Amino acid sequence: QVRLMESGGGLVQPGGSLRLSCKASGYTMDYYGIGWFRQAPGKERVGLLCISSSEEVTEWADSVKGRFIISKDRRANTLYLQMYNLQPEDTAVYYCATDLDYDRACMVRNGDSRLTWGQGTQVTVSS
Repeated sequence: QVRLMESGGGLVQPGGSLRLSCKASGYTMDYYGIGWFRQAPGKERVGLLCISSSEEVTEWADSVKGRFIISKDRRANTLYLQMYNLQPEDTAVYYCATDLDYDRACMVRNGDSRLTWGQGTQVTVSS
């Protein structure tokens, strides 16, 4: 059974940094695309970044370009999202998601119900 578990969220001041982790189990991350998404209160879910099986990065959200970096550790079967210069508008629940259909996860900009989702981790940016 494929499972994704996010961690690393929390409360951070504006300008601060966080690194989110997404531990995968039940499958090998190497062969499938996997991405980061977020949903702010009262807003729709949006895709941020995705990394394909060949480690090609898709950047969906202009608002995080130059501040957020996606990476993965193959041996740990873990996806990361390094976030710098966090701002209040980055406050959201952050999710990782994948699809056992090659790189389909990186083709669905805002995600859909076919993806396998983690439970999410809350990031709050506030002074």
